[in-house]
Amino acid sequence: MSIANTYSNKAWHLVSRPSREQPAGPHNFRLVESSVAEPAEGQVLIRHLFLSLDPYMRGRMNDGKNYAAPQNLDETMVGGTVGEVVASRHPKFREGDRVVGMGGWQLYALSDGAGLRKLPADDSIPIEAYIGPAGMPGITAWVGTTQIIKPKAKETYVVSAATGAVGTVAGQLAKMAGARVVGIAGGPDKCRYAVDTLGLDACVDHRTADFEQQFAAATPDGIDGLFENVGGDPFKFSLRRINFHSRIALCGLVASGYDGTPTVVEDMRMVLTARCLIQGFIVTDFLPLWPQAIAELSGHLASGRIKWRTSIADGIEAAPEAFFAMLKGGNFGKQLVRLG
Repeated sequence: MSIANTYSNKAWHLVSRPSREQPAGPHNFRLVESSVAEPAEGQVLIRHLFLSLDPYMRGRMNDGKNYAAPQNLDETMVGGTVGEVVASRHPKFREGDRVVGMGGWQLYALSDGAGLRKLPADDSIPIEAYIGPAGMPGITAWVGTTQIIKPKAKETYVVSAATGAVGTVAGQLAKMAGARVVGIAGGPDKCRYAVDTLGLDACVDHRTADFEQQFAAATPDGIDGLFENVGGDPFKFSLRRINFHSRIALCGLVASGYDGTPTVVEDMRMVLTARCLIQGFIVTDFLPLWPQAIAELSGHLASGRIKWRTSIADGIEAAPEAFFAMLKGGNFGKQLVRLG
């Protein structure tokens, strides 16, 4: 059976970079169709089932200094994927194996096995969880919570984007540690979900006119731990309420970093006076801890201790629109594209 005659690929290529004159949007991408090549010796061919859309991808579209190299133009856009091996000439993978990797915005990918991880054969958690709460987003939440903030019983822990892919897990891990957890989310539906389903003690809608007053009322004893995903005014208001020896895990600045508007610390004296730890981190800096994190998170998911939800766009054609909607808060939970 000829692979080329059986499978046809579709892939989104980044073909231009955003600029001040023309901000980022679907126009920066082009859908490219091609035949699928036979795997060479030492390669596997993977059919992707789900594509993960994550905020870091926006930074990769820029051509500038970042923690990762810019996405190359006229090549398949980077992205986490889960899928199934459909052909293999690699000694560690067989046809039918379920795998997670960085296959990118496309239906099929050839891999030499580097960075490819075989998934358990059981169905204790859905396969898409491995690019969500048991994958990079969940590991990010685990690292920021357990390795940087280290919440303690009766402390106040705040998480922004509390119903997003990372924030959902971060808030629940802090609750397991006994902390009082306050979420920040966009809209009453997300705030209700944060409290009623995720079990947070309170959630404040950052879109309300009196957000700062509501946030102060929800954190009457100040903030001991902050998991920051967003930046902007909510981050500024959080810094005004930090307690002595508080810890901040700076994970993302979605609200400000991508459109050229910086998040500014208005008065560094508050950080000095509070003797506050602020640590920016990238989850790949903690690769040796990933097996521990995945094992713990998978256990929490299988037992139902961690709740999660997804926003799913269907078909590879939907990826760019879903991506930019997610950056504006249009997702509810983990944003995926279903490809299978």
